[in-house]
Amino acid sequence: MKFFIDTANLAQIKEAQELGVLDGVTTNPSLMAKESITGKNNILKHYVDICNIVEGDVSAEVNAVDLEGMIREGEELADLHEQIVVKLPMTKEGVKACKYFTDKGIKTNVTLVFSAGQALLAAKAGATYVSPFIGRLDDVSTDGLNLIQEIREIYDNYGFETEILAASVRHTMHIVNCAKIGADIMTGPLSAITGLLKHPLTDLGLAQFLADYEKGNK
Repeated sequence: MKFFIDTANLAQIKEAQELGVLDGVTTNPSLMAKESITGKNNILKHYVDICNIVEGDVSAEVNAVDLEGMIREGEELADLHEQIVVKLPMTKEGVKACKYFTDKGIKTNVTLVFSAGQALLAAKAGATYVSPFIGRLDDVSTDGLNLIQEIREIYDNYGFETEILAASVRHTMHIVNCAKIGADIMTGPLSAITGLLKHPLTDLGLAQFLADYEKGNK
């Protein structure tokens, strides 16, 4: 499973990169705004700054909702850096744009996916990644993990190369369960990734080892 971090915070991206397990980054306009990054030139520069920290793919989202606008913005984003993946919404125009970029050899991430049918369309259009939002489904009393299972089954049935990027991951068990059912990638906050490190028995065991060492080496 690949680990992506879902943030625009450079310090958190650096921390995840230093941990040695980071494979990429996903961002969106909301995450940019959260970091007070506004204005087109500042946003574009920030994407390049992220690419200079990580070695993997960096999803950069278009803001346009029409096909021409998505193509214009997507091409501009793709020209920023070879690691940029154009992030498109799961709409009719978004699927058209996905096919356009696929034919151009530009990587895409189709986002805001909430059904297996949407994921199937994204794969048919050649999406590099499809992003089902499991946390948001959980928020409305729908099993987000079940959606991952459905997409996995469909993609395996037909040999689609589109990777399942489990998005809106909220906590460590989301990550573990997504890994168990075959999601290719997870993207979530730094806290969910570092939360995998924690177990009370590890802390107790280490404390005991250190105490025993001190006793024998005074």
